[in-house]
Amino acid sequence: MAKGSQKGTEMRTRQIKTEESSGNVFADLRLANAEERLAKAGLAVRISAAIETLGLTQVGATPILSIDRPRISRLLRGQLSGFSPERLMHFLTLLGRDVEIVVKRTPRSRRQGRLRVIAA
Repeated sequence: MAKGSQKGTEMRTRQIKTEESSGNVFADLRLANAEERLAKAGLAVRISAAIETLGLTQVGATPILSIDRPRISRLLRGQLSGFSPERLMHFLTLLGRDVEIVVKRTPRSRRQGRLRVIAA
């Protein structure tokens, strides 16, 4: 066997370390405010879906959301630093979506609560 082909075999059999996700990529990356970031991302996904379902363009969404097209573009691209969760929820209501907030006890398996966005 040629030396080069043996080395190639070794490289293919090397294992890559993996880690199971917590379900929150922002927490996995150890970013600050991971729960809020995940909730905002979920809200932005729902806003994008609502805009698409309504057949709106970014320009068409501007009078509804009362923000300019560049900010809508940032929102739809997931650049959410300038948007609070409350404002994103307000955008959903302006787009004809109900937003419900449910507060409940955490299961015994978790010490701390979590924040989630769930589409019905």
